Amino acid sequence: MDVKVGVLALQGDVSEHIDAFFLALSRCGCGSASTVIEVRSPEDLFGCAALAIPGGESTTISRLIGKNGLYEPIRQFPGGIFATCAGMVLLARRVDDPRIHPLGLIGMTVDRNAFGRQRESFEADIPVDGLSGQPFHAVFIRAPVATVVDDGVRVLARVEQGIVAVESGKHMALAFHPELGGDTRLHERFLQACGL
Repeated sequence: MDVKVGVLALQGDVSEHIDAFFLALSRCGCGSASTVIEVRSPEDLFGCAALAIPGGESTTISRLIGKNGLYEPIRQFPGGIFATCAGMVLLARRVDDPRIHPLGLIGMTVDRNAFGRQRESFEADIPVDGLSGQPFHAVFIRAPVATVVDDGVRVLARVEQGIVAVESGKHMALAFHPELGGDTRLHERFLQACGL
């Protein structure tokens, strides 16, 4: 089956997500014509089965989503959304920063810079619920955490500071950067949860 995945390309680590999804699509056995595209406008979402919202600067991405007329198209997007770091902040229903207008697609409260500044970035091997094999090597860069999740949101991973991975329907939100490092197990799990 040929699949089209979009990556929101307004700011952040877009190329890393594109590479990771190409690799995940291949590993999932999706068709040779499967593709990953950059999404900058509502029209770019047409035909996409899934969308990634990458890490970056959440206040900047929030502003650019509004400027590009993408708030409602993303809220109405029928496919799954894979959100990392700043993307996790944007998918939340409640955020601790009034400059951010969250999409409200996952019932959770997110603390935007839960670990502090850039120098507090770190890597850790964390167990992820339902992920077979070794713990996932997670890269946390000025990462958020979810402090509260609503009923129906499945917590996949926690660290001492809070919840760092969740699933809700077709959506997955991660506080860390799984697109860095070549381990596509979470990308593959997301694609499978979308029925791809």
